[in-house]
Amino acid sequence: MIASVSSAKNAFDLSGKTALITGGGRGLGAAIAVAMAECGADIAVFGRSDTSGTVERVQKLGVKGKGFLCDVSRLEDVRRATGEAYSEFGNIDVLVNNAGISCVSELLDMDDALSDWYRVTGVDLNGTVHMTYHVAKQMRAGGKGGSIINISSMAGSAVIKTQAMSPYCCSKAAVNHFTRCMAWELGKHDIRVNAIAPGFVNTDLSDQIPKDHLRHIFEQSPLSRFGEPAEIGTAAVYLASPAAAWITGAVLTVDGGYTLSC
Repeated sequence: MIASVSSAKNAFDLSGKTALITGGGRGLGAAIAVAMAECGADIAVFGRSDTSGTVERVQKLGVKGKGFLCDVSRLEDVRRATGEAYSEFGNIDVLVNNAGISCVSELLDMDDALSDWYRVTGVDLNGTVHMTYHVAKQMRAGGKGGSIINISSMAGSAVIKTQAMSPYCCSKAAVNHFTRCMAWELGKHDIRVNAIAPGFVNTDLSDQIPKDHLRHIFEQSPLSRFGEPAEIGTAAVYLASPAAAWITGAVLTVDGGYTLSC
């Protein structure tokens, strides 16, 4: 049984835990890795390319950090990389399924192979499933439970009117419901499964937004600004920590109120 928290003191402490973050080389993934390291967790960083920058940042915080190359859309890649991570760290207590990509295209303008559709869903949805399958099986076998946090998006519950992004939106909607399904299936193994649905955050992805759309976005948001990666990092720390021991199956929207007007 997952231990309940009885005091706010040390409720956000992740000391002695190991967190695995996919897409951890930059952006939200790097911010989540740093936030968890600041709270004492050792960090395994998965990425399709160089993760050394994030690894160096977490190591400077006095915790163990190591990077692993992995394309989460490829099941064999996930099997290999998770095996390497378990060999290095011994156990994974927290999985953050953050790896994600997007595209801007209307469905009828895609090529005949629907390449953009399958490329985005392969990472954003299938990658989340692949990682959950391999890590949750190890969590179940280890008998210590764990926490899985899926990085979804406000686009999973609202149509983004400024750009056509149906593969991304539909993948994130599926991730939200996958989160709820896994919370039900894995709860008996003391594995909590939650999601964070960020709004517009200052990352490389937000740089792709046309400047003429920014006014509309700010007018839609009560707080009139983009979020910062660290604000998603602290939300992830909360869901991973003892403070959230009684929370599972939740999709936490962190969007500055943008979807209030959707």
